[in-house]
Amino acid sequence: MIVVSNTSPITNLSAIQKIDILRQLYGVLIIPQAVYNEMVDLPYEVPGSEEVQTLSWIQTRQATNRSLVAELRLEIDAGESEAIALAIELNANRLLIDDYQARVIASRFGLKFTGILGLLLAAKKQGLITAVKPIVDDLINQAGFRVSDRLYREIVQMADEVLEE
Repeated sequence: MIVVSNTSPITNLSAIQKIDILRQLYGVLIIPQAVYNEMVDLPYEVPGSEEVQTLSWIQTRQATNRSLVAELRLEIDAGESEAIALAIELNANRLLIDDYQARVIASRFGLKFTGILGLLLAAKKQGLITAVKPIVDDLINQAGFRVSDRLYREIVQMADEVLEE
């Protein structure tokens, strides 16, 4: 399975020490050079920056269709642009991306994508995690992940879990 990821799934899951869910689900994760740069080439450390440099199952590749990347950059950031271009080039089975506008563009190219919430549901279905809600709560409270109340309720319901009153 070929899976390309944008920055968000890596940084958010790293922030709550759950990045290994990505390895358990997908085996190898491919990130474009721009995503690597977004995480590593900063004057401060971000969650996941050490992981993308040291974990062998996270591989960095350069998107070669620079004209497509430049075209996409008119609408979305560098990491998202290269992630979409690389997913197209590699004929990826899945693109991990959370940004709404990037998902709209990915759908234009017929890419199959999921975000953190979808991959958590898949991880529970495969028995890799026992519950989605506590991880989503950690993402919100520790990583600053944003999710609407409506979507939060839907995800908890889809995971067959109970909302606390």
